[in-house]
Amino acid sequence: MNYLKTIKNGLIDENPTFVLLLGMCPTLATTSSAINGMSMGLATAFVLVCSNIVISAIKNLIPDQVRIPAYIVVIASFVTILQMCMQAFLPDLYKSLGLFIPLIVVNCIVLGRAEAFASKNGIISSGADGTGMGLGFTFALTLLGLCRELLGTGRIFGLTIFPDNYGALIFVLAPGAFIALGYLIAAANKLMKKNS
Repeated sequence: MNYLKTIKNGLIDENPTFVLLLGMCPTLATTSSAINGMSMGLATAFVLVCSNIVISAIKNLIPDQVRIPAYIVVIASFVTILQMCMQAFLPDLYKSLGLFIPLIVVNCIVLGRAEAFASKNGIISSGADGTGMGLGFTFALTLLGLCRELLGTGRIFGLTIFPDNYGALIFVLAPGAFIALGYLIAAANKLMKKNS
């Protein structure tokens, strides 16, 4: 299997946010700034890669009747590790992302990839799939957070680009998330149609 193609698939062809429209709750809720979007994406990517690898390694040991609960236990273990590390080493970021870190357990991207890919493929392929999907999700959240932060506050990653009195506050608020995401999805669709 071509691992680079698997990674590209998650980044571009089946991007979880722009193409598959998965994980919309954390996408809309945590992207008020680029750093929050990137952090949420990287946190989800960590859980995605680790859980894909473990589920792929133990897939033959799990009976079909308890397959989904077993996957959730594996995912929840990595989320707990991530949550404890963030609380210990990045408390401000952990407070900023809040409830959405523990909710990674039920993120449809993570559980969907465990069921659709990791349970049917080898360890390296599953790791590559998790990496591609995780990077695609991170890219989408970072881009959305960057657009919202720039349009709403005039900053990118906290660096002032233009005075904040020129920013449109709506982009930092919930309606701005829908507006910005809609335009980004439209742009992604146009680019994909142009390249096909």
